[in-house]
Amino acid sequence: MTTRFYDLHIPALCGEPISMADFRGKVVLIANTASKCGFTPQYEGLQYLWSHYAKSGLVVLGVPSNDFGQQEPGSASEIQSTCSRNYGVSFPMAAKSHVKGPHAIPLFRWLAHEGGILSRPRWNFYKYIVSREGKLLAWYTPLTSPDSGRFKASLMRAIMDR
Repeated sequence: MTTRFYDLHIPALCGEPISMADFRGKVVLIANTASKCGFTPQYEGLQYLWSHYAKSGLVVLGVPSNDFGQQEPGSASEIQSTCSRNYGVSFPMAAKSHVKGPHAIPLFRWLAHEGGILSRPRWNFYKYIVSREGKLLAWYTPLTSPDSGRFKASLMRAIMDR
């Protein structure tokens, strides 16, 4: 795969497509999300990180997916409403997308290529940290929450690395 992170685009949940090139020079935290999952409360931790570290160059990007357990059945407006009403989500959200298998969107194919076979999401709320230079630094399963010490330490290293 020869695609670079900054060459990728994804459809937005609402509005214009999201270009990774717009995030050049920023740390990007990507999570595949779902509104009806046991891990859905992780939206709160993702929103906290976005609220507290956006000024330091962090972008949080949610990518809703119905690939696991049919846990994101809603329309774009239903997803938007659930995220903002229940979790105060204000970070960018992609359109509902496939994140696994042959129909995975290019962003998740890039993440799988860069991170290797084990980095491919096997459930909702996998989290990926991309450096300011567009390189995959780390990935975490849903068992590691956004507010865990291990995750935050990894994210802070990326943010502080200028």
